[in-house]
Amino acid sequence: MKRIFFMSLLCMALVLIIGSTAVIGAKPVLKVGTSADFPPFEFQDEKTGAYLGFDVDLIQAVGAAADMEVQIVNTAWDGLIPGLLTGNYDCIVSAMTITDERLKAVAFSDPYFSAGQVIVTRANDTSIQTVEDLEGKKISVQIGTTGDLAASDIQGATVKRFNLAPDAIQEVRNGSVPACIIDLAVAAEIAKEYDDIKFGEPFTMEYYGIAIRKNNTDLIKKINRALASVKASGEYDKIYANWFGAN
Repeated sequence: MKRIFFMSLLCMALVLIIGSTAVIGAKPVLKVGTSADFPPFEFQDEKTGAYLGFDVDLIQAVGAAADMEVQIVNTAWDGLIPGLLTGNYDCIVSAMTITDERLKAVAFSDPYFSAGQVIVTRANDTSIQTVEDLEGKKISVQIGTTGDLAASDIQGATVKRFNLAPDAIQEVRNGSVPACIIDLAVAAEIAKEYDDIKFGEPFTMEYYGIAIRKNNTDLIKKINRALASVKASGEYDKIYANWFGAN
């Protein structure tokens, strides 16, 4: 009887030890905010709901380099920075351009992608070639993006804002607006699916960064170290090639 009691206590102790070890050994979680409606950077698989895209693969690689477990939190674009500031997640990876205005609210990692804005029009439209051709016209954009800012600066333009990037381009396809201003990579991705739209060369140059709360200096350093490691190892080039072809 004593032996059975002793063995029971021993088993309980082992369970507690194993459980404690699992907790102690668990990786810290990096909660990442993203707006998963911006292919090929971040989007959801229609069948599985899994998060896919260049940004998703990159932040997974950064998390691995920093020895952290990545957890994606899908959030509407215009709620991303407010959600970061209120602590809903630790950082933002969402093809977010580093701008002076955003730097007033958040810090950014070192740049990880160079991009630019392009003008998307219907394939048979030859009247719009430059930004000046958009003066006085209707332009669709994704709300709160650098495309939105660029369109807002065009003299006499009427800007139609949408929560989702594909919806902004759909306005062009519908004939509701003659043009959409959006990131080059997104325009290229959506143009693969539809042959009734086209786009030209970028008319801006900008850089994406990982947004982090300003007071989280330890995480800023950790992410920059991890990002540098991913680039140095060649992993960044592999991710880039997977989504965009050879770099």
